[in-house]
Amino acid sequence: MARTSIFALLILYTCQLVSAGERPNILFIFTDDQSYRTVSCYPEAYPWVKTPNIDALAAQGVRFTHTYVGTWCMPSRATMLTGHHQYGVESMRMQGEYPGSVYDPEKCPFWPRVFRENGYSTAQIGKWHTGIDSGYGRDWDHQIVWSRPKYPKNAGHYYDDQIVEIDGEVKRVSGYTTDWYTDRAEDFIRGKHRQEDQPWYLWLCFGAVHGPFTPAERHQTAYPNATVPEPVNIYPGESRLGKPEYVRKRNRWVPNKKGQAELESGVKQRTVVNAPLHGNSLQNWVRQYHQGVLAIDDAVGQLRKALEDSGQAKNTLIVFAADQGIAWGQNGFQQKIAPYDANIRGPLIMSFPGRILQGKVCSRPVGGTDLPPTFFAFADLPLPWKMHGHDLTPLLKNPTVDWPHPVLTALTGEKYGSDTDVIPTDPDVLYKTAKVPWWISLLDGRHKYIRTLVEGEVEELYNLETDPEELTNLALDPAHLEKLRAMRAATLAELRRTDAGMVDQLPAFSTPQ
Repeated sequence: MARTSIFALLILYTCQLVSAGERPNILFIFTDDQSYRTVSCYPEAYPWVKTPNIDALAAQGVRFTHTYVGTWCMPSRATMLTGHHQYGVESMRMQGEYPGSVYDPEKCPFWPRVFRENGYSTAQIGKWHTGIDSGYGRDWDHQIVWSRPKYPKNAGHYYDDQIVEIDGEVKRVSGYTTDWYTDRAEDFIRGKHRQEDQPWYLWLCFGAVHGPFTPAERHQTAYPNATVPEPVNIYPGESRLGKPEYVRKRNRWVPNKKGQAELESGVKQRTVVNAPLHGNSLQNWVRQYHQGVLAIDDAVGQLRKALEDSGQAKNTLIVFAADQGIAWGQNGFQQKIAPYDANIRGPLIMSFPGRILQGKVCSRPVGGTDLPPTFFAFADLPLPWKMHGHDLTPLLKNPTVDWPHPVLTALTGEKYGSDTDVIPTDPDVLYKTAKVPWWISLLDGRHKYIRTLVEGEVEELYNLETDPEELTNLALDPAHLEKLRAMRAATLAELRRTDAGMVDQLPAFSTPQ
């Protein structure tokens, strides 16, 4: 389908309204830079991590083990609003002072307007990182938005003193923002700013735990006995053999006088504004990050109680996810964006007592593009345009059902839509995002294929079941050549299925054919 035809389809889109009583509410809690390893019901979490409220949510629903929503903040949010990978989001542009961005809402419609036009009260609360047009009055009936693109000088104020727009009215607010957003979301759940005879969709977008990750004051002494083992590949060396050049050279950590890994000079500001709360050693950095998660856990408990108190718990789908994860020293990184699980894999929990299974775990890999089609399925609405993902409701009914859908993830820097049809060769463009080049990745079962879009670069193939840290590149082992070829073909097929213009001009690789 041509990208330019989406708006025409939206104009023609009609459907039969279903009575409000038959349609569920949807509470979509969306966190920022939160690794799956920060949630204690995930076995990969450190033993000292405690998130009782998120764990309770998982106990009443389905927890997904391998979820890849996106690669970094803006593309992940664009995916959540369109159901498309970054290369399928037409008209989005990065321009002006960071994080400036614009888009044409006629060429790039956001699906919440479809819910709004079909009987849902729609609301978005929290961080907006997708363009200076936040869609109030078009996509959202109610919006409390912190727009980083619109107010770039306020873009670093993740946890206090934010400039927000409340239904279009500009206001400066103080208070710990994770708590402040939660209170405003509770107001909406309890009936403010919406019609009580309509089902509702609320997208709650926390800024936490994005750096400079600042814990709430009540949590700044938490986890006093936290221990954080250093990843084996935190420093350059043999542990990164078989990786692309940009990975082999990555070095954001240095040993301090005590021999402990510490963030190198120049990245200390990525902890707390002005000064680190605990210090910049890996130990303290990761501890502080986890302290920032605790307010999110409090929020989940508060909102679940609001649903129970207001009698809406039995008719509300709760979805908890993050835009992506963040690495804690793996391959020398302290960021998202790179194609490894440590960088981008996040949590996903879905709960709807009486409508989906409870206390189950789904090990099938899923992606961010799968969430919008799932929301449409629960709302009993047909998709208004072709989306790249798949409705997850079969997995919510049977987490072990055959699932023939591999998960594609891609990084195309600051380029979107047809601007990604031609892969850049200029390093200033190709490596623009955190010095990580464009790449594509496919997860099929437990095998992950990574293709760095740099001429002559090595391919990567990992078995996540036997090598969850992605240390051994099987693409270099002739014994795995058949699997490598199969993953290459599957990746190309998925790119073609999702109308990726770049598919026929991928750069050559150095890996044996």
